Amino acid sequence: MTTPASTQLNHAACNIASPLILRRFKVFVPFQPCQFKSPRRFTSIQPHLRCQAQAATVTKKASGKPRTPGRPRSSGRPRKQTSDTDDKVADTGEPGKRVVIVGGGWAGFGAAKHLASQGYSVTLLDGSPNPGGLSAGWRTEQGRAVEAGVKGFWYQYHNIFALVRELGIPWPFTDWTTSGFWSPRGLTTEAPVFSRQQQYPTLLGQFVHTFPLFRSIPLADRLTMLPLLYSILDYDRSPASYEQYDKMSAWDLFQRYGVSRRLFEDFLRPLLLVGLFAPAEELSAAVMIGTLYFYALAHQNDFDVCWCKGSVSERIFLPLVDFIKKQGGKIVGGQLVTDVAIDATAGTAKGVYTSTKEGKKTFYAADAVIFAVGVTGMKKLISTCPALGAQPEFRAIMNLKGLDVISTRVWLDQSLPTRFPANVLAGFEPGVGGTYFNLTELQDEYKTEAGTVIAADFYHSNTLMPLSDEEIVSKVRANLVRCEPSFRTAKVVDSAVLRFPNAVTHFSPGSYTSRPLQRTSFGNVFMAGDWVKGLNHGANGLSQERAYITGLTAANLVIGGLSHGVPAVIIPVEEDEKHVSAAKEANQAVQGFLEALPLPFGRL
Repeated sequence: MTTPASTQLNHAACNIASPLILRRFKVFVPFQPCQFKSPRRFTSIQPHLRCQAQAATVTKKASGKPRTPGRPRSSGRPRKQTSDTDDKVADTGEPGKRVVIVGGGWAGFGAAKHLASQGYSVTLLDGSPNPGGLSAGWRTEQGRAVEAGVKGFWYQYHNIFALVRELGIPWPFTDWTTSGFWSPRGLTTEAPVFSRQQQYPTLLGQFVHTFPLFRSIPLADRLTMLPLLYSILDYDRSPASYEQYDKMSAWDLFQRYGVSRRLFEDFLRPLLLVGLFAPAEELSAAVMIGTLYFYALAHQNDFDVCWCKGSVSERIFLPLVDFIKKQGGKIVGGQLVTDVAIDATAGTAKGVYTSTKEGKKTFYAADAVIFAVGVTGMKKLISTCPALGAQPEFRAIMNLKGLDVISTRVWLDQSLPTRFPANVLAGFEPGVGGTYFNLTELQDEYKTEAGTVIAADFYHSNTLMPLSDEEIVSKVRANLVRCEPSFRTAKVVDSAVLRFPNAVTHFSPGSYTSRPLQRTSFGNVFMAGDWVKGLNHGANGLSQERAYITGLTAANLVIGGLSHGVPAVIIPVEEDEKHVSAAKEANQAVQGFLEALPLPFGRL
């Protein structure tokens, strides 16, 4: 899906922001079964809904008995197994080193990999029958992969790139690619590969290399973004400043700094719908600024993006799962976590309870627990676990919401090129963002297809969710033809539609206070995922890199608590460029001086 959204840009940033929105969404909901329907029959593989939150539908509800509600067990003492319906006690290894990780994906697998390599007895539990298999996707009986969304890997994803090198697998990524940004009137702008261009200081480089590519919005309108650049310097100068920006919507910020109506309607509104999956009126200004800075403005080359040459699960997750298992870790699928055993005296977790769809229950003892699930999955667990629900930090999570996403894959009968391999759609559906990708060009398995394979996604797709698969595929084809007229005579010969309700974190105004820290009030329980707050790293927004880093950070917290092993090395983002760093320091000094003044001057 996409990446982030935008904030302060001068006309430079404005000219280049479009590629941001192409980063793929990550969703994670290991507690909810998938549903799907497609003209082609699929094998019955229910994915772990993650791709950093995942609850999928493709119209036919996956069957299974209703989940048995969790039972509070404050003592945490598992019952002796006496029958198939009684709780079984799993072997989780040597006491003192037992770590249970709830949820796969980048966060869960990242934590499991490092802890297993440090000698911990790691058990990763996931709702998918095949954790690490097709990431929120399926493979047809003819062997065609259908994965939820096409995931982008951006220039600053240093830790994920390092992981792939460590695994020693064939390089799974394409080269950096160009991307197009479309409106119903035609091509709005395009993004070059910035690392192949002459290098300039950030903002200047983006402006120079995109100035001739930005077609439909006059320079005067783009220049109205210039005052917004100040917010980059100011939004995170202190925790109080960040919360102030978080309470403001992106729309309020645009109005405050005088962004033109044309620039907003033709560029920023659709950019945010695709970048952070929600309209500007419903987005935190702080998250918008941070995401834009990470993906676009911090350095000229940050816009560059590459793609996995196949499914992320098969190219990266399966080798990663094999690595974890070789280090002694256990990956257990088909386990829905229903409760947490808490030692009330010590204020720590003693393990978790799970249930299969057949109702078989198991207790997994633990010396540390990591929850690496998304908002929707965590809310489900909190609602069944009184011990978690009793804590204010977990109850606050219930304030958070998810956004709907629809992911499609379409096979066409003609082999046709697209102008760009990755494309963003703006204004094609009211209140809905969209992208499409030419998989025939991006993914190896489709290069020999007789026709063309297109992946197309819709974000903030609540108004489209009730439509039939046929109606959604029709929209995909109609949008494609408006951008690529040569596709007018192409016929759809196969398609798949996957629905993901409440799948992606909604960073709404004021949501920061409800997002959890990685440390919790339970001394040995930690959180991971790109939606947690307090991460001391520059990877922001909906990000696979951020999710993976939170997994490593959670592993380091476990190591610090249990006093065994060496912490994971986390590669930082590149430092701010000198002119940006100097401007931030100057603003910090000025604001500090003003805040020290007596009222009313201190409010200036």
